[in-house]
Amino acid sequence: MKSELKRNYSENPTEFVLIGFRTSPEVQIVLFLMFLIIYLITVLGNISMLIVIKIDSRLHTPMYFFLQNLSCLDICYSTVIAPKTLATFLSKEKKIFYNGCAMQFFFFALFLGTEGFLLAVIAYDCFSAICSPFLYAMHMSQQACAHLVAGSYICGCINSMIQTGFTFSLCFCGEKRLDHFFCDVLALLKISCVVNEMVLFILSAFIIITTTTVILVSYGCILSTVLKIPSTKGKSKTFSTCSSLITVVSLLYGTVFFMYAQPGAISSPEKSKIIAVVYMLIIPMLNPLIYSLRNREVKNALKKTLLRKIPSH
Repeated sequence: MKSELKRNYSENPTEFVLIGFRTSPEVQIVLFLMFLIIYLITVLGNISMLIVIKIDSRLHTPMYFFLQNLSCLDICYSTVIAPKTLATFLSKEKKIFYNGCAMQFFFFALFLGTEGFLLAVIAYDCFSAICSPFLYAMHMSQQACAHLVAGSYICGCINSMIQTGFTFSLCFCGEKRLDHFFCDVLALLKISCVVNEMVLFILSAFIIITTTTVILVSYGCILSTVLKIPSTKGKSKTFSTCSSLITVVSLLYGTVFFMYAQPGAISSPEKSKIIAVVYMLIIPMLNPLIYSLRNREVKNALKKTLLRKIPSH
């Protein structure tokens, strides 16, 4: 018994089995089609945003520079998970190698964490544009914007390295069945020899609290400034600009907080899978729709782009 326990602690599995959704083969096909359609809409929608912002000179501003990076991140972190998930729906052996699992985990944490920091940067950009318009050009110079984006990636990378290093330094006691459809930290912690959620909880809570503080303070100052605008049209235009970003922030932070930043999140794998679908595929799919439907400048740019492609007779 003692030697078996020692062996279990010293040997990690070379591969994991992704249990995924416990459904019949017929339902698996339906899920495959749903995931595929959502993923394609996500990729096409965000690529469209990138193209529209690129070709319309009126959108060559700091805010849309940040939105371009946000679209890139949405494509990246969806692509880290979706193709492998689609393959497992059609495969009888739903396996992923240990190193492949670690890579998937690292890049997913990198892109999702970076998006959280970038949303805080976007909130600061809105704050500077509305509350300090005369200093905006200095605060949001091309160099400053590049530094803010680079800083978001650096913070996301540090977060990812810490989470990946902590999670994959654990021993998994020979267990190799992950009750999830990708290598999620909660599923990995569940099969580890010593389950300790506190590191995950503290790190997630720290990131969410710091970025949320920046976002709330920024939008609080924006709201205070907007309410002082005498013109109803001016208020409407400002709220229109910020409302889409507030919606995106609320969707992402709400699901991520519910998923990772509460003790006991590890205990409900089925709930985790549903929430993961929301922030992994649904939110990246909705983001370009939110920008285009709730932002007058993007709607005008889309119309202009479409009119260019329609031949005149």
